[in-house]
Amino acid sequence: MRDVLSQIVRWWEAGETFGLATVVDTFRSAPRPAGASMAVFGEEAEGSVSGGCVEGAVYELAREVVASGVPVLQRYGVSDDDAFSVGLTCGGILDVFVEPVSRETFPELGEVAGSVIEREPVAVATVLSGPGRVGARRVIWADRSSSSLGVARLDAAVDDDARGMLAQGLTGVRRYGARGERRLDELSIFVHSFAPSPRMLVFGAIDFAAAVARVGKFLGYHVVVCDARPVFATPRRFPEADEVIVKWPHDYLSSVTVDERTAICVLTHDPRFDVPLLEVALRTPAGYVGAMGSRRTHEDRLARLREAGLGEGELKRLRSPIGLDLGARTPEETAVSIAAELIQLRWGGSGRPLSDGSGRIHGDGSREREAFPAASKDEGGDSAGERSA
Repeated sequence: MRDVLSQIVRWWEAGETFGLATVVDTFRSAPRPAGASMAVFGEEAEGSVSGGCVEGAVYELAREVVASGVPVLQRYGVSDDDAFSVGLTCGGILDVFVEPVSRETFPELGEVAGSVIEREPVAVATVLSGPGRVGARRVIWADRSSSSLGVARLDAAVDDDARGMLAQGLTGVRRYGARGERRLDELSIFVHSFAPSPRMLVFGAIDFAAAVARVGKFLGYHVVVCDARPVFATPRRFPEADEVIVKWPHDYLSSVTVDERTAICVLTHDPRFDVPLLEVALRTPAGYVGAMGSRRTHEDRLARLREAGLGEGELKRLRSPIGLDLGARTPEETAVSIAAELIQLRWGGSGRPLSDGSGRIHGDGSREREAFPAASKDEGGDSAGERSA
């Protein structure tokens, strides 16, 4: 819903009723993840649930749901007789929940939108099927909840699970008994988490940093560019960044909250900046710490970091030279190589050409994760960062 939030809030504030279709579960090579949404009002449509495969069918269903006022849980995929007629020929299966939304059916939408804008974690739990009232909704924050799913024990169980999912940035279906029993599964509830965007901290106000900031925004990060030199660290030079900070990098990093979803990109390749910065970075829980530079620069850094007292386990977390070996040379190509490494780590990909493999493209879903694994960088080909050093 995040991708259509600004538009649906405008319709909601105007007192309109519109259809909201949300991917709630996926199987095999589904093109969009759980949480992807499409909103339909009259002949207008915003967003996407399948990247184009079943949009027409979902559009028509949303119009029917608005007319009837009755929410519908619909499955699209090759297991259905009509799968090829709606165009989902990629082998994936989507469960899509389509509901009518208005001020009356979703009175908390304005407050939810406000929390998303203010980066306050919030989750929306909706009954999809089972003995409860389909479409019943509960909104959960870290310190409060609103509305009810119908039973106090069920509300309490969902609150606990939703807060845990918010902490991990997870969205998905949870199953309970009619009264919240965890050992039963006749009631399906979709928990849509709106955790703040993960942070990408880019150090070094150089042309490579501008390209990395652009790709970071494209991937959905809250991007911060930091450099100690005020002549270079300016919003004009980094229009894609959410924040541009003028401060010594290690001092700034020591002053901010870093979690497992944070990506730290050190592009300075100057020991005055990057050694004290990496000394701090490698002692944080950041899921990704990458540094630009040649292999010779990397070995020199490692020696300096060992002198600073870092252990081998901490040093193995450093991904340097930064990025995957794509043969990149320009700042933009280097940014793509860094983005490719981030995506590979997040989803567990091999980094090999898809044409060289077989089987499912997107895996089985069990490898999905919001945090990066704590894995050391493979010894192998050069990264783009080496060529730019």
